[in-house]
Amino acid sequence: MLTLPKKYDTLIAAFAPVFSRRIWPQVQVLVIGAILAPGKRTVTSALQIMGMSDEVHFQNYHRVLNRAVWSGLEVSRLLLGLLVSAFASAGTIVMAIDDTIERRRGAKIKAKGIYRDPVRSSHGHFVKASGLRWLRPARSAISSDSKPARVSSSITPNVASVVST
Repeated sequence: MLTLPKKYDTLIAAFAPVFSRRIWPQVQVLVIGAILAPGKRTVTSALQIMGMSDEVHFQNYHRVLNRAVWSGLEVSRLLLGLLVSAFASAGTIVMAIDDTIERRRGAKIKAKGIYRDPVRSSHGHFVKASGLRWLRPARSAISSDSKPARVSSSITPNVASVVST
């Protein structure tokens, strides 16, 4: 099995308190595999890149995501704290938010709502869309001369142009 240098190992270890001791080894394999895997970040691709494609109990790695008890919100909070501590010394952190509507139907969709469709709407015409609304934050560090030093590539061009102006 592949391992990371100590510098990165201590970074991943910051997330250990969120997970139980029982599943922490599987979490480490999945995180390192997701970092190293090209293409889609699936459990199978993470195990393949880690040299564990012949793992007899591969279902234990899938259970980390679908049965194990851990808080995604707590992991997000820890990740945000690490990002702020790593990039806040360079200047102000500006967060841009991009929203995407995933059109979903059905009685089992719990967080479904009706939202303004930004693609089909205009200033004079309001179009509603039913589904899930996903919000994605994007980080942009501002240098001392108030120009963005870096814009995340995971945001849409509309948001990137607003952030970079």
